[in-house]
Amino acid sequence: MTISVGDKLPDVKMVKATENGPEQVSSADYFKGKKVALFSVPGAFTPTCSAKHLPGYVDKAGDLKSKGVDEIVATAVNDAFVMGAWKSAAGSEDITMLADGNGDFAEAVGLTMDGSGFGLGKRGQRYSMVVEDGVVTQLNVEAPGDFSVSSAEHMLGQM
Repeated sequence: MTISVGDKLPDVKMVKATENGPEQVSSADYFKGKKVALFSVPGAFTPTCSAKHLPGYVDKAGDLKSKGVDEIVATAVNDAFVMGAWKSAAGSEDITMLADGNGDFAEAVGLTMDGSGFGLGKRGQRYSMVVEDGVVTQLNVEAPGDFSVSSAEHMLGQM
């Protein structure tokens, strides 16, 4: 079942990419007590994700924070080392990378996709959401192959 606006995020283990290496976190604890702009990509370093999705959130980080967002989080079904390298290559200190290496978070929120045709296996769909104190207040899920409603610009327009 796909998560909806008004639902509390499920509690699963994720891994935060940090300068000191991977740090395991609980999603329930991590999103508690703050307003987070979360976006999911099918994979770090993939074309649309690297050329448009992450750069949009990097460029609009200040605007999102001026609208009350405490933290901007990117997630993908990649390991923390890949997510950390992606942040080093194209991200900024304004973006937190939460790795969903086994796809547990994507599965728990009901937003998986089958990327087997591209050699990717099971991945998280492209989406964005605003999470306030662990509860989804906005949810924008892309149609397969699209990139519009999960963009930073679209999220800003909703605020």
